[in-house]
Amino acid sequence: MKIKSIETFLLECAIEEPFSWSQGTAGKRTALICKITTDEGVVGWGEGGDSPSQTVIHDLFAPQLIGEDSCTINKLWNRMFGTIYNDNQTSGFGGGALSCIDIALWDILGKSSGKSISELLGGSIRNKVPVYATGLYYRDDDGYSKLIEEAVSYVEAGYSGMKTKIGGFSVAEDVERVRSIRNAIGDDLFLMVDANKAYNVSTAIDMGNRLSELDIHWFEEPVIANDVEGYLEVKAGQPLTITGGEVWYNRYEARDFLAQRALGIAQPDVRFIGGITEFRNVAAMANTMGIQVNPHVWGTAIMISASISLASTFPPCPHVGNPRPYEQTPIMEFDQTPNPIRNELASIAFEQTDGFVDVPHKPGLGLEIDESAVERFCVRRMISEL
Repeated sequence: MKIKSIETFLLECAIEEPFSWSQGTAGKRTALICKITTDEGVVGWGEGGDSPSQTVIHDLFAPQLIGEDSCTINKLWNRMFGTIYNDNQTSGFGGGALSCIDIALWDILGKSSGKSISELLGGSIRNKVPVYATGLYYRDDDGYSKLIEEAVSYVEAGYSGMKTKIGGFSVAEDVERVRSIRNAIGDDLFLMVDANKAYNVSTAIDMGNRLSELDIHWFEEPVIANDVEGYLEVKAGQPLTITGGEVWYNRYEARDFLAQRALGIAQPDVRFIGGITEFRNVAAMANTMGIQVNPHVWGTAIMISASISLASTFPPCPHVGNPRPYEQTPIMEFDQTPNPIRNELASIAFEQTDGFVDVPHKPGLGLEIDESAVERFCVRRMISEL
């Protein structure tokens, strides 16, 4: 089954109410997706990277993929990786482009074999994956009334945990902001914080120590993403569990963080890490070292399906008779911020029930992409073909 064409679509959609975090404000949602068509008419969809990744796909990868057997995923993955690795282009746009193609190839393999992604990976360990709500961004909110209303809505929806942002206000202001959430949701739910790399080491340590009285389950991306020594200092200087890894682009970038135990929980993103192929490798490395893997997810139904499928196959860390979410069982991020692209792109708009999402069992990703929605959101289309 030969690859006949590769199409990519840069999608964009404005949102009515912008939201902010430590690095800026989002007034729109975007996604880069690809459609790979074989000579037998089987179509696979992938997601990964951003606008510049689109050029990488067509200028660097397409000439090596067109006419090749779509089912030889390992060969094609290593061919693409080799193209960008020697020039140190695997991070950022290169890793995102590789992820986009890889996910689509797995989708094709599943559809052509009649198996779901989880089945191709050896089968699910669990039929549903626990999720936590990501939201609670910075918005115009006098007295935190909207913030509290949102937090309470996640409790009422059945989530067992949620994550909020820090780093956008002063340390003292953010501590009080997190305190208001904790007071609103009570002591029984898990509450996490995400700084999105906002702090230097000393400020991160200060923040971690101040938040420790609020029973925070983890402190995400406290310092710049590739600073292994900084992560180690923050980990040693305060009591909260440190997490990160959403902007790792391959196993080599994850290696030192895992080997040095620089974080307590790893959070790769299937759109960046190198797709399903490389996520599996990094997850196995982390499990070997006793580090929990909780997928970072902030995209469309394509990456949601790929992430759920992966997480369903990860063994408990460590093995116990009754593994629990947040303790031994992987728990997946479930974005609750406005995103029409996520909600309208595919036949399945994944929903949670009591903090769990069902694992897709149809062939491939288990999705039917609405190509009219692709056309509606598309701001740039590119194609490479025989």
